[in-house]
Amino acid sequence: MNPVEALSEIASLLERERASRYRSAAFRGAAAAIAGLDDAVLRDPARLRRVKGVGASSMAVIQEALAGAVPGYLAELRERYDVPPSGGSLRALLRGDLHSHSDWSDGLSSIDLMVDAARQLGHEYLALTDHSPRLRVANGLSAERLREQCALVPDFGTGEFTLLTGIEVDILDDGALDQEDEVLDALEVVVASAHSKLRMEEAAMTRRLVAAVSNPRVDVLGHVTGRLVEGSRGTRPPSTFDPVAVFEACAAHGVAVEINSRPERQDPPDDMIAIALEEGCLFSIDSDAHAPGQLSLLDYGAARAEAAGIPPERIVTTWDLPRLREWAGR
Repeated sequence: MNPVEALSEIASLLERERASRYRSAAFRGAAAAIAGLDDAVLRDPARLRRVKGVGASSMAVIQEALAGAVPGYLAELRERYDVPPSGGSLRALLRGDLHSHSDWSDGLSSIDLMVDAARQLGHEYLALTDHSPRLRVANGLSAERLREQCALVPDFGTGEFTLLTGIEVDILDDGALDQEDEVLDALEVVVASAHSKLRMEEAAMTRRLVAAVSNPRVDVLGHVTGRLVEGSRGTRPPSTFDPVAVFEACAAHGVAVEINSRPERQDPPDDMIAIALEEGCLFSIDSDAHAPGQLSLLDYGAARAEAAGIPPERIVTTWDLPRLREWAGR
């Protein structure tokens, strides 16, 4: 087995399960460290130990892979983790993902690794949506940094894959957006999400969300309730607001309601998906990936959307790129 591929797959499985970022980063670092090394170095334990980024665990994986076996740790992770929900027939219809993060904000990996993972999954497009400046804990991008990032985005496209410029912009307390209008106007995809004061009084939160989705620059309303239902961060109750008013506004302005695929979010809850359906909303099934292995979390979102009976034609991430761009440029 190719040792670089073995190390990368281990990192992806750890990322998918939201394991310690240090563990996954260590295996990704080891894969990068040995890429391009000749076989003689890889098969010489004394020389391999001196390669920066190769530790005892990654060294064991390399040696087992070179011996022609599936490394034991990889086999264990495959058995433990790599049995995702299929997502049903809807998963096969998804062409891309409109919510992902890189190490420009709080993601774990570089843009090129995110793009490589998206292409391996068969994506036709991926929106790069790092955080906005107020979210300092996530190293949110200032207008200047976002412009710098956008200038690099075309370099990652190919004939079969397109990286879209974007942002996950914070919804401020009054419903305004945490980025300059001129910068937002230049982006291809704008996901708007609330990250603070999630326990705001119901009427105020309703006004806040309605104001945000009424802004013509917004394309997707991200993880609408902000809830957490499992995982290492613990649980968090959903925000309270009038879902009919919010989803009426989404439908009126062509804003897609995000089906956030992260298992710890499961956002929106099932009852809210039903309301958004009734109100005529569009939807976007997104991974909210912060590492390459998390892009495959779309399986979970697709399974939820299919169970909820969302028609594929109302899911913007089933659309081809020209139609998606026409909608996002509305």
